[in-house]
Amino acid sequence: MGEVRKVQKKLRQIENLEIKASLTKEERDKVEKWKEELRSRLAELLLQLSAPQRDQGIVGDEKEKMKRRILVSRPPPTKVLKEGSEKRTGQEKEDTHETETQDYPSRVQIDTRLKSLRASWEGSKFRLRLLEGHNDLVTCVVAVDNMVVSGSRDTTVKVWHVPTATEQRNLGGHSGGVTCLFAPLPEYCRRLARSLSLNEKERFVISGSVDCTVRIWALSTGLCVKSIYTFNAVSTLCFVPEGEGFIVTGSDGGKVEVWSWDSMQNCQSVKAHEDSVTTLQSQGPLVFSGSADGGVSVWEVHHSSPAPLQILHRWSSCVTGCGSPNEAHVGQLALSPRGDRVFLADGKANLKILNWRTGSVSRLANHSTVAGVTDCVSQTAGILIGSCFDLATGDSTLNLFSLPQCEYLVSLTCHEYPRILCFAAWLTPSGGHRWVTGGRVLTVWEQLPTSTKQSKMHFFSLSLSLSLSDDDMDNYISQDAPANDEEPNSSWLRCALQ
Repeated sequence: MGEVRKVQKKLRQIENLEIKASLTKEERDKVEKWKEELRSRLAELLLQLSAPQRDQGIVGDEKEKMKRRILVSRPPPTKVLKEGSEKRTGQEKEDTHETETQDYPSRVQIDTRLKSLRASWEGSKFRLRLLEGHNDLVTCVVAVDNMVVSGSRDTTVKVWHVPTATEQRNLGGHSGGVTCLFAPLPEYCRRLARSLSLNEKERFVISGSVDCTVRIWALSTGLCVKSIYTFNAVSTLCFVPEGEGFIVTGSDGGKVEVWSWDSMQNCQSVKAHEDSVTTLQSQGPLVFSGSADGGVSVWEVHHSSPAPLQILHRWSSCVTGCGSPNEAHVGQLALSPRGDRVFLADGKANLKILNWRTGSVSRLANHSTVAGVTDCVSQTAGILIGSCFDLATGDSTLNLFSLPQCEYLVSLTCHEYPRILCFAAWLTPSGGHRWVTGGRVLTVWEQLPTSTKQSKMHFFSLSLSLSLSDDDMDNYISQDAPANDEEPNSSWLRCALQ
């Protein structure tokens, strides 16, 4: 097993190198050849191992037959105390028990709901459509109405019309790679539009870049209407819809800064983490920041205060479990908050679930072996979605779990689909799922309508369209196209339920 781990570690290092560095074609060819050799070697080593030895790499309960399964389906109160804190009082324990009882209904109710939900997802049909135009890694994506906005290391922000899969605008203005995007709520867009004498229906998107600027773009014209110079490379940002509204940015140096939406002036600057701030997410008046050092901080926004961000909790990597003693930093820590819980993706095979109030942590298996890499975690319509990349095979997967119990549903996988580095999800007006994934390629995933009979049964078939002919594309009218009972052509590939 020692050599297996060494090969897996080398594969992980090579994958991370490809993400962080812009390689020439010759360098990429060398790296691909090296990866093929390492994967072949890894396959040979695994074949040499006996069945009991192979099982050591499996994450989760051996009694479960699913390849991807939950390590802790209903997280127990495995308390990891904040440094210097005392044990919880009896009242706190009662409050926690009450919350857990409310969050987790009876096993029979869970099983019934889970069976129905899994049946519906096992039959879903998805159409995959490539959005081609970027010349480097796609680092961030966001959905705005019927559009997808993507940011890339090639310094551009592009706006795509989803129903036709066409590029609408190329927003050039950044002099460095674009690292993050965010779309403010419509009411804040209307307020900015009025101040700029624009149509009140105008929508805006905020972009951050390593060129130390934050830019605000009007999507109808593609013009940059506001710009903020931050003096620090912007690694992530979010928008907080409290009071006048705030833009919160994170930097490579661990700094978190707050900017007024109305004046674009700096309201606050604080050294929040020891390493790069890789993720910022807002939830009501709360802001969650995650760092490459594995730490997570929770802030409360006081919009009437001169310093809007007030720290509530700060949990180090010793509590979150992100990273390991042998690693200097985690890398691209991603998070997604839900109530008292924060789902964490730290590039490992498991998702972490942090109770940000108490510091208790549980794990959710997102891959069958330690060779899995989890880069993205997101939520939509009661579904938790985690991306997974298999270092040993080079395949990507989207794993779906039900919320709030985090029960495994299905895995959407496709042979040799590239690593997913960013993810956005939303629902169409007709209630179908629409997702966009970015990385080496930018792809829109569209859940296709079903026949009337199938709709009544809530059944869908789990298939992915990898390449569509021109006729197939023409037949697809829009997100609300009527159901088509005809079977797709041979370009459809059956997805594996693992």
